[in-house]
Amino acid sequence: MSGRAYSIFDTAIGRCGIAWGQSGIVGVQLPEAREIDTRRRLFQLYPEAREIRPTADVEAAIEAIAALLRGESCDFSRVALDVGGIHPFDQRVYQITRRIPRGETMTYDEIAVGLGASGAVRSVTQALRRNPFVIIVPCHRVLEAGGYADTMSPYAGLISKRRLLSIEGTTSPASRTLLDVLLPVAPPRLSR
Repeated sequence: MSGRAYSIFDTAIGRCGIAWGQSGIVGVQLPEAREIDTRRRLFQLYPEAREIRPTADVEAAIEAIAALLRGESCDFSRVALDVGGIHPFDQRVYQITRRIPRGETMTYDEIAVGLGASGAVRSVTQALRRNPFVIIVPCHRVLEAGGYADTMSPYAGLISKRRLLSIEGTTSPASRTLLDVLLPVAPPRLSR
């Protein structure tokens, strides 16, 4: 095969897309509101890709993505990613993020410290918002300080970090959103 290709596939959360080239996966697209929107997003990102049947390696990645989205354990360590054209700093962020186990989370700050660049929290945040390998590079497991589940990259479609963490069974306080913290708690009853 020469060039890039893509495929649309079913998951528990809707129709997802995956694009690949000779060196590996170039992107994963989680469902948009409609399948046509998912296809449109893939076309915008990879206009030269054509829809074909997945190779055996891509099919294995699809099966792992579908399993994760059903709440099952899966292993993406053997999934080859095509990082050509991705900034070296972003690649390092993705390498660390890829090692976060299911059911656990890290903060952007912890990733920056892991890179030896503790002042680079904003750069880490931007790198993960550009993450084309959602699910395979589990950017949904990286939260803001205080454990707030903020927005994901455009590759996440309509799916939130909080929903993905819930599917994975992550119930730690780190899976809160800012809204959870800002909502007032009912005041205690005072006896008279």
